Amino acid sequence: MKHFSAEQAPWLFENNLQALLAAFCEGEEEARVVGGAVRNTLLAQPVSDIDVATTTLPEETAARAKKLGFHVIPTGIDFGTVTVVARGRLYEVTTLRADVEADGRHAKVCFGRDWKTDAGRRDFTINALYADRNGRIYDNVGGLQDIENRVLRFIGDAEDRIHEDYLRILRFFRFYAWVGTGRPDAMGLKAAAKLKDGLNSLSAERVWNELKKLLCAPDPVRSLLWMRQSGVLAVVLPETEKRGIDSIHALVETEKSLAWKPDPLLRLESVMPPDAVRMKALGNRLRFSNAEKKRLVQWAVSGPVSVDISDPEIKKRIYREGRQPVLDRLRLAFAAACAGAADDKQTLMSAGRYAQLDAFARDWQVPVFPLKGQDIMALGLDPGPEIGKTLDELEDIWIQSGFQHNKISLLSLVGRKQKS
Repeated sequence: MKHFSAEQAPWLFENNLQALLAAFCEGEEEARVVGGAVRNTLLAQPVSDIDVATTTLPEETAARAKKLGFHVIPTGIDFGTVTVVARGRLYEVTTLRADVEADGRHAKVCFGRDWKTDAGRRDFTINALYADRNGRIYDNVGGLQDIENRVLRFIGDAEDRIHEDYLRILRFFRFYAWVGTGRPDAMGLKAAAKLKDGLNSLSAERVWNELKKLLCAPDPVRSLLWMRQSGVLAVVLPETEKRGIDSIHALVETEKSLAWKPDPLLRLESVMPPDAVRMKALGNRLRFSNAEKKRLVQWAVSGPVSVDISDPEIKKRIYREGRQPVLDRLRLAFAAACAGAADDKQTLMSAGRYAQLDAFARDWQVPVFPLKGQDIMALGLDPGPEIGKTLDELEDIWIQSGFQHNKISLLSLVGRKQKS
């Protein structure tokens, strides 16, 4: 039987979690950590969320946690889930259960005490591993072997698991991007392709949440290719159909070589058409945050950045369009140049120039236009549209001067204009 040591799984032996697990194990009850924390520890990946499975019913779960002085939030009480807040750390605690009825989005459950049944209702073998408070690992579905082989496999019949929740199609490709090697599991891939239209029944927030996690993987390229081949990508991101997704490979390779942090929105842009109308529609459809939608639209509106662009022109672009869309355009152009640099000297030189431009664009401090309307009115101009027009003209002059004009020199231009 495999065990975690305190060195291997320090999160498991933290005082708060140990106290919580001990409380849930009093009497005839039992509790174990399940899912991502166990999986990620075995994969030597960071652990963030810690989920606990227990035989105690939800009301008893809450009572025992409160007895320890912890705060309890009934986040999903009908499904047996409460969130325990233990000195700032969140633990999602769920009663063992079986899904007795599901429509692809929601499930009706019944609570139980059988660990094998609880494991069998989960999605993938690598997510159905449990660890008790002593570090002992329990595996009823072959998850340990699949982790060792880096195989992502549905528990039981893949179609049955997907019919229970269509989001599992995207989770299949997301976990494959993070964990899988070689070809995806054939039965899982076949089921995903067959049932892909069920994704249309899901909420936009759930779809984008999974896509974003997939795009955050160290290398999502193979997963995206399989999504395209299975037809899943066309369902969730139809904008990629005519454009293709080849450009993301160059971006990912550049990220690896230059130690760039994976940027899910930049990766999304690499496979999207630079069309502001379609990007706005995409953001609305998938319920992007306002910041995410704004970034996509600004990138689409911003024009390509030529390799021979001058530093002064980059400044103007950043001031007019914003720093982020210019940086996005530069990084995508940089990645494309890097992809061809090995075979072409001119492309290698272009990559070098884009690297310089990228650094320059990140470091340049955007100046603040030194004039306000009251400065113009102080010269005797009456309030009204003429003030705004004058400010716009002066701002254009200021930008064209390379932001060199100061307040005094700009106001002197107004004075000369009045005299003439």
